[in-house]
Amino acid sequence: MSAEKKHDYHLVDPSPWPIYVSFSCLVLAIGAVYYMHSDVSWGMYLGLALLIYGAYMWFRDVVIEAEHQGHHTPVVQIHHRYGMTLFIASEVMFFVAWFWAYFDASLFPNDFVGNVWPPKDIVTFDPWDIPLINTLVLLLSGTTVTWSHHSLLEGDRKGFIQGLVLTVILGAFFTALQAYEYHHATFAFSDHIYGSVFYMATGFHGFHVIVGTIFLAVCLWRGKLGHFTKDHHFGFEAAAWYWHFVDVVWLFLFAAIYIWGS
Repeated sequence: MSAEKKHDYHLVDPSPWPIYVSFSCLVLAIGAVYYMHSDVSWGMYLGLALLIYGAYMWFRDVVIEAEHQGHHTPVVQIHHRYGMTLFIASEVMFFVAWFWAYFDASLFPNDFVGNVWPPKDIVTFDPWDIPLINTLVLLLSGTTVTWSHHSLLEGDRKGFIQGLVLTVILGAFFTALQAYEYHHATFAFSDHIYGSVFYMATGFHGFHVIVGTIFLAVCLWRGKLGHFTKDHHFGFEAAAWYWHFVDVVWLFLFAAIYIWGS
């Protein structure tokens, strides 16, 4: 009886993964910076491999705590929601930095860019071609993930799985279209400040789409294993929140960089 849990909080056991993931991120960051200044990329890939392994092991432990040990009580889930809200807020500020850089260069063009924006030697993308298709793809994926979420809340596991499958497919399709767009771009990252800001803003968004797609694919796999119920599914709910954040950021990118910036 002395080992019986007498509260709704989760006192986490000591884990090696937070410090391991921190050092993995450090290796990845140093490797990426070094790769940007040279042709040596092994450090970046090493850091990425270490990070993926650490993230997998860390999330594995969290899933065990939630699904098999019952530690994620309603009180703990509320705290998870607070944490996810703060994480998304930090992501918003991350993208604010890129929007700030873009508007600083575009609203006040100097002699370096020829006092005009976009610069005369830059051939911008047609916003009503692939960018518009990608916008429609992401908006549609937002509806399918919402359909999946509401299906789960209503106990419709078939609709939950179908909505998730469609969302993952649409996320992968968006990434493929963006890769195609990059391949046909007439400007490079290092050619001009326009290229630097464009690729940093849209590229980081594309990275977030890839992460979100993986996030939802893991939820799909877990859903097929029966991990989520209508009363206990914060892992999927957090993925849905993240995906909606990705949708909204893209709308701002599409309006500011592709339409207004063309």
